[in-house]
Amino acid sequence: MIATGGKQWFTAAELAALALPGLSKAKRKINERATIERWALRVDVDGQPLARPRAGRGGGLEFHIGILPAAARTALVDRGIAMGESAPRPANDARSPGWAWLERQSDKVKAEAQRRMAAIEAIEAHEAAGLTRTAAIALVADRTCAGSSTIWTWLTLIDGVPLADRLPALAPRRAGGGNEVDVEPHIWRTLVSDYLRAERPTFSSCYRRAAEQAKAMGVTLPHQRTLQRRLERDIPPQLVVARREGAEALRAMLPPQQRSVSAMHAMQAVNIDGHRWDVFVRWPDGTIGRPTMVAIQDIYSRKILAWRIAETESAVLTRLAFADLFRDFGIPAECLMDNGRAFASKWISGGAETRFRFKIKEDEPTGLLTGLGIKLHWAQPYRGQSKPIERAFRDLCDAVAKHPAFAGAYTGNRPDAKPENYGEKAVPIDVFRAVVAKGIAAHNARAGRRTEVANGRSFDDVFAESYAASAIGKATPEQMRMALLTGEQLSADRKSGELKIAGNRYWASELADHAGKKLTVRFDPDNLHQAIHVYDRTGRYICAAEPIAPTGFFDMASAKDRARQEKELRRHVREAEQLQDLIAAADLAAMLPDHADEEQLPAPGAVRMVRHQPRGRAAAALKPASEAREAPLNPVIDRLGAALRVVR
Repeated sequence: MIATGGKQWFTAAELAALALPGLSKAKRKINERATIERWALRVDVDGQPLARPRAGRGGGLEFHIGILPAAARTALVDRGIAMGESAPRPANDARSPGWAWLERQSDKVKAEAQRRMAAIEAIEAHEAAGLTRTAAIALVADRTCAGSSTIWTWLTLIDGVPLADRLPALAPRRAGGGNEVDVEPHIWRTLVSDYLRAERPTFSSCYRRAAEQAKAMGVTLPHQRTLQRRLERDIPPQLVVARREGAEALRAMLPPQQRSVSAMHAMQAVNIDGHRWDVFVRWPDGTIGRPTMVAIQDIYSRKILAWRIAETESAVLTRLAFADLFRDFGIPAECLMDNGRAFASKWISGGAETRFRFKIKEDEPTGLLTGLGIKLHWAQPYRGQSKPIERAFRDLCDAVAKHPAFAGAYTGNRPDAKPENYGEKAVPIDVFRAVVAKGIAAHNARAGRRTEVANGRSFDDVFAESYAASAIGKATPEQMRMALLTGEQLSADRKSGELKIAGNRYWASELADHAGKKLTVRFDPDNLHQAIHVYDRTGRYICAAEPIAPTGFFDMASAKDRARQEKELRRHVREAEQLQDLIAAADLAAMLPDHADEEQLPAPGAVRMVRHQPRGRAAAALKPASEAREAPLNPVIDRLGAALRVVR
């Protein structure tokens, strides 16, 4: 076997087997030529012999490649037999700066550097085989279709360069363009501001407006392509996306987040969301519209566990969906929901620490989920990627909304995507619910799922396996009552504690202790003639209040019921009085002192004289106490005045 990779010595048998041009293919003929041309005695320019004894058994001679004809030497180089081994690449820590520059270049630049490197190595191989550099360059130039002068230029690029750094030295370094054209700063600012608008104008239209402004200012504007290249070079692409496409497009420039559920189990966490179907249905009252579904999905297995369908998304629909979940599977530990009115309602999430909708009040009632100890997580508004159930809705849109049973009722998912048979019919709501139920069951049972924990199984299989091995909280009758009944916050009557709902009155003796207070009542809105269940603001159950029906004027049975209620009220008050252990009024009076102690008045430190202040501005003149009264002017008048005083 002939060795390759820089072989320099060959036996006659090896040369014959290679069938080189200029040499015979017979070993005997090659030995005859070696004898005639005296290859055993020939030496190179340094006096080194070109023939040597062959090592190993059998003896004989080996001949150096330099003794062979030029055509044979070229063939050995072309075949890679006489090619010297490439210089080793430097380790990462020993690379020259040129390697870092080369890694940043395009594949086209790297390929050109490799082509030049191969030509240089071929030239050196031919030189090692005995050709002159000029002959080797001419031979390589003819085979690579490169000019000899070009190859000479390549050789100058690696003059004095270490073998390990030749590749980056041979890479083309074409510097495009010349000096950058100056642009009037105000026009450039106007052009960039015009382009970075949410309306996303084309650069051509922005350039035309900038050209008009430049013409008015008497300024020459560079070519459109020149300014476009400058904008692409100087303006960060993140800024362009943020200004022209918005925050969501900017967020999409980050790699997507992958959230693992491998450490979770079934029913540990669920997510809930509403979906408006793209199907026309006919409701029992004859109206036609698109139904809304509230669905709950297990986050671990991705199985849809519960759903309810109605005309609109509401807190009632959400509560009923959770009631189905509690009844069939249990109570989850956590729940992921968005800030829709149906989910952020105080009757669903009241008392939660944070939510993205409504003001959180101290006296708001405890919501259904909060009261059951379910930890709530709020998804970012308008962020569908935060909720895994959005992917399920997308699958159901194809498998259910476009079901053959809904042909003619499908509306399309956009106003501009309406089918040709748009509005031909509306599906009865009962038929729609039945098809949706079958579609969701098929969605859960379909095998070949590629989620993190499915590994080709169905959502049903993943959920069943984890559910059987997990501790799941089950709902009590009281908790089911909270889920199934509508909640309302009312103020009890200040005197009796009576509650009023939609014109109906409700009362129980226990409500007397909560007169005038805000209470939470739960009731069936479809049957207001049943008892309502009353809770305080902390969620503590108080009683079941029965409805108070109006009675006839001479209804004796109702009068007896009223007397019984009054008697029960008096008994309840007596029991409360006994519990307080009150003191009788006579005993309370005897405990008080008979008379009040004489109050010791404090003495002032000094006495201040207080002078009389007249009403007028001028002070009244003092007159002696012994000064006699003036004599009356008319005695008759004086007597008349005295008589009048007596009459009065």
